[in-house]
Amino acid sequence: MKLWISVLMTMLLTGCVGLPEKVTPVNDFELERYLGKWYEVARLDHSFERGMNQVTADYSMREDGGVKVLNQGYLVEDDEWKSAEGKAYFVEAEDTGYLKVSFFGPFYGSYVVFELDKQDYQYAFISGPNHDYLWFLSRTPQVSDELKQDFIAQAKSLGFDTEQIIWVDQK
Repeated sequence: MKLWISVLMTMLLTGCVGLPEKVTPVNDFELERYLGKWYEVARLDHSFERGMNQVTADYSMREDGGVKVLNQGYLVEDDEWKSAEGKAYFVEAEDTGYLKVSFFGPFYGSYVVFELDKQDYQYAFISGPNHDYLWFLSRTPQVSDELKQDFIAQAKSLGFDTEQIIWVDQK
């Protein structure tokens, strides 16, 4: 019986770090270049960011070799800023854009960088463990219409519901 409980707990704790069908993490990922502030340009809606604008993510190194994640956003309805701090670690090799992130104790979710401006690290397309989670991050609050169209086209080809994309107001 104890074995089954251990297996079940392992499945629950690691079950959200998979890859969505058709989504492949980037190779030659350089964490040091990825660290710093990113602006959320677009996302699929989900409960933990619902109603937020001016969303940013700040990545820095943790003492244990992981990544400190600080997400912030302005919750319009409540007229207040909200933030959440988490931690992230590589799932596979450190040069693959495939991490697991946690904001709630031992529970992790996938953070998959599937598109990245490898020359300057100016934009990134991210997915979670399935096609319900999608983000477009940029080093600047505004991006070109061409880059927005690239994001939509690539997301659609990978099976994301691009009709549901929210364009984040960065003011």
